Amino acid sequence: MIVQNKSTVLFICNHNSARSQMAEGLLKSLHGEHYEVCSAGINPNDVNPYAVKVLAELGVDISHHRSKSLQEFEGVEFDYVATVCGGDGEVCPFFPGGKNYFHEAFEDPVAVNGTDPEKIEAFRKIRDEIKEWIKESF
Repeated sequence: MIVQNKSTVLFICNHNSARSQMAEGLLKSLHGEHYEVCSAGINPNDVNPYAVKVLAELGVDISHHRSKSLQEFEGVEFDYVATVCGGDGEVCPFFPGGKNYFHEAFEDPVAVNGTDPEKIEAFRKIRDEIKEWIKESF
């Protein structure tokens, strides 16, 4: 549901499982009083449990989030549309309902192969990068 007295933001990545979910949770946590925030992807998957875990470390709960398709937002206009994908070989989706567009390329932590601690570190790194970008941009 879009609240009219707040600016609206849509974060987009390909799968809406990690980066855009973390961005949604972080912006709500940091500036939720000013922004109504959503996220979506062109090929939605389940919300990644590592994304849930690393945000919980900061006191941000996205365990109730669900992955959404861009199609769910057809016909909706957002004040800001921000793409957060664009790692090696990635092409970011486009959403035509934005008044203002932002793009920041974050590597996909889901693509990291390694041990559980290595994966957690990859998610923490991207979480922290997204958090700093949000602080500077919003």
